[in-house]
Amino acid sequence: MRLDLIPRARRSPWFDALTPVLAFALAVMIGGIAVSALGVAPSDAFLTYFVAPLSEVWSIQEVALKAAPLALIATGLAFCYRAGLWNIGAEGQYVVGGLAGGIVAIAAHGMEGFTLWVLPAMLVAGTLAGLAYAMIPALLKVRLGVSEILTSLMLVYVAQLLLDYMVRGPLRDPKGYNFPQSVSFDPFARLPYLTEGESLHAGVLVAALALALAALVLARTLFGFEVRLVGTSPRAARFAGFSQSRLTLAVFAISGGAAGLAGILEVAGRIGQLQPEISPGYGFTAIIVAFLGRLSPPGILIAAFVIALTTIGGENAQIDLKLPLDLTRAFQGLLLGLVLGADVIARCHVRLVPGGKTALPEAR
Repeated sequence: MRLDLIPRARRSPWFDALTPVLAFALAVMIGGIAVSALGVAPSDAFLTYFVAPLSEVWSIQEVALKAAPLALIATGLAFCYRAGLWNIGAEGQYVVGGLAGGIVAIAAHGMEGFTLWVLPAMLVAGTLAGLAYAMIPALLKVRLGVSEILTSLMLVYVAQLLLDYMVRGPLRDPKGYNFPQSVSFDPFARLPYLTEGESLHAGVLVAALALALAALVLARTLFGFEVRLVGTSPRAARFAGFSQSRLTLAVFAISGGAAGLAGILEVAGRIGQLQPEISPGYGFTAIIVAFLGRLSPPGILIAAFVIALTTIGGENAQIDLKLPLDLTRAFQGLLLGLVLGADVIARCHVRLVPGGKTALPEAR
């Protein structure tokens, strides 16, 4: 039997909107079967994963704090993916952004007098560092035709090793009992908390503002139209006079800058110092968030909260139900696969034909 995928002449906007919901419901059903096989009642797992994190103020704040960097990075990545380019190195750009902004905070450590410039300088340094780091695979792509997938991914490990070296060497706290970490940032180098005595900081507002700006750019500007056109119809974009090379540099700059900003927001917010590890894998998880959100800022915001919710719920399930944390990662991967599969069904008719090889729809 051969499986043919025939593009639909018309796509239903209602079905497009419902496919992520249906994919999520199917993922929950499959997850329920998995936890049953592990000896846990599906109802208990559902409450722990999806209800308990929303039952208390502190846990809702934790969900928001995890969703903010994911949404910010994923929004930047959406520009690349919409243009048909593949930035897989957001994790490295995140790390470099956190490192660069942290260096500014360390340089200003113990400063007296006028210090209001420090935090803005940290945010700018982190953003520019992530942008510059993303330019490496972009320039190699434009000038030499090197695959941006390989270069951006390999640069992740360079960034992680650089951070590890810096906190164990030049940036290590001399009074830190030889622990691999920098000095703790001064209060003027930390993001302010939105409510006294709570953990929610201003980085969440910065991420929300960035999402709103990205939505405006994609929907209302010529640049947003160019991104969409190059991604869907490169030939038409060339006829329209749009430059593929210029767009490559632009979208990599946006995605790298967003990842770098997320990095320094995390360092100046929750962490408060440089450590060998400043990311639980936000740069890679954001790839899942971007596609779950259909490369749309509003969808990305929802997807980021779903992934953050399952992450917090997975940590609770590990403690309360003795379920492995890898089950959460498997669920997130399953959810992405189901969403992508549902998207194929939304775009194409599926037809079984006797004999031959599977026929895929032609690339536009």
